[in-house]
Amino acid sequence: MFTRRDMLRTSVAAAAASPLLFATARAAEESVAGFTLPKLPYANDALEPSIDAETMMIHHDKHHNAYVTNLNATLTKSAPELLTKPIETILADLKSVPDTIRPAVRNNGGGHWNHSFFWGIMAPVGKGGELKGDLLKAIEESFKSVDEFKKAFAAAATTRFGSGWAWLVPGKEKPLAVVSTPNQDNPQMDGGATPILGLDVWEHAYYLKYRNLRPKYIEEWWKVVNWDAVAANFAGMK
Repeated sequence: MFTRRDMLRTSVAAAAASPLLFATARAAEESVAGFTLPKLPYANDALEPSIDAETMMIHHDKHHNAYVTNLNATLTKSAPELLTKPIETILADLKSVPDTIRPAVRNNGGGHWNHSFFWGIMAPVGKGGELKGDLLKAIEESFKSVDEFKKAFAAAATTRFGSGWAWLVPGKEKPLAVVSTPNQDNPQMDGGATPILGLDVWEHAYYLKYRNLRPKYIEEWWKVVNWDAVAANFAGMK
């Protein structure tokens, strides 16, 4: 009779005799270190008409995915020990990243963190809650009114030359402040403040729908801000 023990012996022998089978089995058991592209928390067309489905698909599936792919390739080759660290930990201590790969890690790691954050602070129209509570009070204390806050934020986003981001961050003199950064930089790099709100003003974020009208994109973007998520970020800010 062919017993279960015999079956196990046969399986082991077959694996030992077949390097490919053995390698495949090992690969299935071992987790691969590295960063992954997060899934969008909504469908590509969920933010229409503010952000169109084609822009969302290209932005997430192509641009964000490229940052993840390039970051993993850079670290795998030159600093594999960083593949197991949280991306925010790496970005907050860029000085510890080897000089030869620091620009690549800054750009691609920044692109990965920025976009992962960006997807999470947006929601379909009517699904992101309202600006209220402690966050509303902090905005009014910092900017006098919500309208003045939006003007300051839009100004930072509009006047950012070339590509970059606008951010709402913990303030030094007041509860909150508006800042902007170039390229894929963010305020937490090198130990700065962690943002609670951010807007991507790279052309790939809006050009298909708004062409060169960045201010129009910014105006429409307010309709899909997830204020519940921003409030949670505010409650947990350091």
